Amino acid sequence: MKLTREGIKEREAWEKAGINLPGYDVEAVTEKAKKEPGWVHFGIGNIFRVFIGGIADGLLEEGVLDRGITCVETFDYDVVDKIYAPYDNLGLNVILHGDGTREYKVLGALAEAVKAQSSDAEQWNRLKEIFAAKSLQLVSFTITEKGYALQKADGTWFPFVEADIKNGPDKATGAMAVLVAMLNERYKAGKYPIALVSMDNCSQNGAKLRESVLTMTEEWHKAGFVDDGFVDYVTDEKVVAFPWTMIDKITPRPSEQIAADLEKLGVEDMQPVITGKKTYIAPFVNAEKPQYLVIEDSFPNGRPALEKGFGVYMADRNTVNLSERMKVTVCLNPVHSATGPLGVVLGYDLFAHMLNTNEDMMKMARMVAYDEGLPVVADPGILSPQAFVDELFNDRFPNEYLGDTNLRLAVDVSQMVGIRFGETVKEYVKKFGDASRLTAIPLGIAGWLRYMLAVDDEGNKFELAPDPMNEEITEQLGDIVIGRPETFKDQLKPILSNERLFFTDLYKDGVGEKIEDMFREMIAGPGAVKATIHKYVK
Repeated sequence: MKLTREGIKEREAWEKAGINLPGYDVEAVTEKAKKEPGWVHFGIGNIFRVFIGGIADGLLEEGVLDRGITCVETFDYDVVDKIYAPYDNLGLNVILHGDGTREYKVLGALAEAVKAQSSDAEQWNRLKEIFAAKSLQLVSFTITEKGYALQKADGTWFPFVEADIKNGPDKATGAMAVLVAMLNERYKAGKYPIALVSMDNCSQNGAKLRESVLTMTEEWHKAGFVDDGFVDYVTDEKVVAFPWTMIDKITPRPSEQIAADLEKLGVEDMQPVITGKKTYIAPFVNAEKPQYLVIEDSFPNGRPALEKGFGVYMADRNTVNLSERMKVTVCLNPVHSATGPLGVVLGYDLFAHMLNTNEDMMKMARMVAYDEGLPVVADPGILSPQAFVDELFNDRFPNEYLGDTNLRLAVDVSQMVGIRFGETVKEYVKKFGDASRLTAIPLGIAGWLRYMLAVDDEGNKFELAPDPMNEEITEQLGDIVIGRPETFKDQLKPILSNERLFFTDLYKDGVGEKIEDMFREMIAGPGAVKATIHKYVK
């Protein structure tokens, strides 16, 4: 069985293997999207395919959507060449339940895949056509937090952003420059309205996206690349809206075991790919069943019936903000970021296995969410924080079939510590005058910095997960030697006091020294990390 348009015509073989096929006409919904695009998505990796693509697939199955999604890749073009093109843009979603059972579904909702590559005239012109279409209602994004970043931690432009500002719209390379270049095309075509919907895991993601778009617009306006009218167009939220969202679905890297199982069922060429840019992707995506997507209902050019999608809630901005703060700053992501890097140092591959077998790590995880987070979280109304955390610890976190790794949870942590820890720290300062009563969160921050030394608790070296600040932080910690605590002096000060990282100065908040003490204990020698965790969670 081949995962291609031709291959899925052999329906009997697929059904016999227990794999559900699209119940709609894939070619018809593809053609409709090509002629009259309605929904574009930037960042077409795993979470997009299984979640956003899965929502569109469900809406197509219900007959409430009549066209697929236009998929745009802004960063890793291998994804288009190796995962979209060879499979006729079809996907295969594998939902993993905690009892070991699985659901398989072929996805026909991904209409076309375009590379946002200004050096490729054919692809670039196609992108311009798509954005000039009056029918286009929304552009959604899963480009990770760093996709919106224009400046380094010291406030200077990233080199590629500097080049984008200087070279203008026709030579755009970064995601934000590409987006603004395409908005300019839309403006010139007829000033058509549009909603730009960040679905990334970051606080007030719509505001973050808007800020980056307006910054790039302003720089190009100063350089004479765009006119006054365009500035007015992107600034008017009644015309170009930036709805806020909260997104939640645990989506690990593709599992080699699942690839082998699919091939045993008779599906050909299912092996995962690691691209040159270190994207881990496969023709299938494996993920958990639970999913939540809360979206601010602000769509100036209309929208699909998103509220009919599984796990989708349409709401006002305040409700979205409270839902997102609940999940990103308290319930789920802080647990991942506090314990994932430590799990790597302790030698655990799988996150669930670590929590299920290491009592101290489970205690620490529960402390982060229940003891330190829940007391300061506001209830968003549509989702109960207590019920959300209960579901995480009773059903979602213990699911070993998910195969989620601690190393994945250590990706880009530097870009997330401000959201995942800084917000709770600030709430404690507001409520109690300082954050000194926190224990598990400082332990998690100390653990992340101990992980950054790239040596495990037994003294073996390991490779750090990708992070834009790896080089900067490892250089900062370069003089520290495990087993020689005297080599630790004040190397953490520039990191823990960096308000661009934590959105606050952790020393002023009363936890900087506590983190230093924990870190010092963690570098005492082999086994020190395990001993330090035990000391603080017992």
